[in-house]
Amino acid sequence: MNIYISGLSYNINDADLNELFTEYGEVSSARVINDRETGRSRGFGFVEMPNEQDGQKAIDELNGAEYDSKVISVSVARPRTERPSFGGNRNRSNNGGFRRNNGFGGDNGGFGRY
Repeated sequence: MNIYISGLSYNINDADLNELFTEYGEVSSARVINDRETGRSRGFGFVEMPNEQDGQKAIDELNGAEYDSKVISVSVARPRTERPSFGGNRNRSNNGGFRRNNGFGGDNGGFGRY
């Protein structure tokens, strides 16, 4: 079970998160997400627990709990959705985002008769 934890103190690291969840069962991995540029914690992380029942018990008991002077939110992690590689929903085809036909005629790139 993949678990999402938010509201973490910026002082928390992977080992702290692992230790917190080990109280509820086996932890496969524990990771605090850090900012790429600063290396500072972004205040959330993920824990993977192989046993669903242990994971659910951890969620039930830790959601809304205070940890390192902050109230944390703990839930089942949603699957990651794919983001467009160039951001937004812009047309990134080989023609520079310019639609072929543009409503101006046949297969000549849109520069036919007006």
